[in-house]
Amino acid sequence: MCYSAQIHSDYKKLVRLHGPIMDLDAFARLWIRENGHERGKIPKGLIDTLRPVLPPEAADEMDARLAQDEQAWQQELFKQTKRKADNERKLAIKETKAAADHVRIATKKIDQLKGWIADLHRTELKPRDWQFFPQWWVPVLVRDGDGYAIRPMRYQLRQPGSPPSSDFTRTGEMSGTYNARRDNLERYWKRQFGHTHGLMVVDTFFENVQGADGKNVRLQFRPKTGEPMLVACLWANWTDPIGKEQDMECFAAITDAPEPEVAAAGHDRTIINIKPEHVEAWLNPDPANLAALYAIFDDKQHPYYEHRIAA
Repeated sequence: MCYSAQIHSDYKKLVRLHGPIMDLDAFARLWIRENGHERGKIPKGLIDTLRPVLPPEAADEMDARLAQDEQAWQQELFKQTKRKADNERKLAIKETKAAADHVRIATKKIDQLKGWIADLHRTELKPRDWQFFPQWWVPVLVRDGDGYAIRPMRYQLRQPGSPPSSDFTRTGEMSGTYNARRDNLERYWKRQFGHTHGLMVVDTFFENVQGADGKNVRLQFRPKTGEPMLVACLWANWTDPIGKEQDMECFAAITDAPEPEVAAAGHDRTIINIKPEHVEAWLNPDPANLAALYAIFDDKQHPYYEHRIAA
C-alpha cells in the first residue's frame, strides 16, 4: 500500500494536455472547512501556492487559523522553555532521572515548536512541503462535465452511506481505505470502479517495511527517470447519513502487486502508475467495459523505483 506520498509541485503538464481548471471554489471551501481546523492536514506547498488566488474570505479564514496556531505554539514554547530551565537547575544541584527526562522531553518539544513556527513564516518551499498522509487533503484530477477539474479530496475513501467511524478498525487503528487493491475493485470498490475515477500526480512515495532487526524502517521510493507518477485513483462524494457532518469528496489510490525492486525492498504493493496516453480513457470509464480498464493497468508504466531510507 502507499502510506505516504509527495505531490508533484504543479499540474502544468496535465493542464497543457487535458485543459483542467483548478476548482478554486472547492479549495476555498476546504480552507474554511471546520472553521479552518483542517489546516494541519493540508500540505504547506498547497496552502502557499493557492492562497494568493483564493477568494478574500477564504484567505482571511486561513490567515486567522494560522495566527491561532502560532499563538498556541508560542505559548507552549514558553511553557516548555520554562520546564527545561527549571529542571536544568534541579540537575545542577542533584542528578535525578525525573529531571533528566523532563529536560530531554522539553528539548525535543522546543525544537519541534521552533520548527513549526519557522515553517509557518518560511516562503521558500521545500520538497517536504508537498508530502501528505492518509486523511490529508490532496489535489486530484477528475472529470467535470465536458471538461476536467482539479479538486481537493481527502486521502481515505469513506464509502457513501457509511458512518465516520468506518475510517477506523474496531481496535481504533486507521482502516486501509486510502488504498484500493486491484484484486478487490469489483467487490468493495464496485461503486467507484468504472464510475468515478481520478488521477493524482506524485514525485515519490513512502512505505514502511520491516528491517533486518525486525524494527520498522521507512523507505522513500522514486522513479529512476525522475518523471512524476500518474497514480490511478477512485473517488466518492460522501454525505453524512444523519446530516451532522459536512459533505466530503474523498479518494483512494489503486495498488497492484509490487514491482520487483519494491518487493525486494520488503513491501508487498505498488501504486498503479498509468501511461499518459491512457489518462483520457481512465478518466472517462465505461462501466460496461471493465476489461478496458484492466488493460490500462496491464500497460502501466514500469520505471525502476529507486529507494533510500527516508529522513
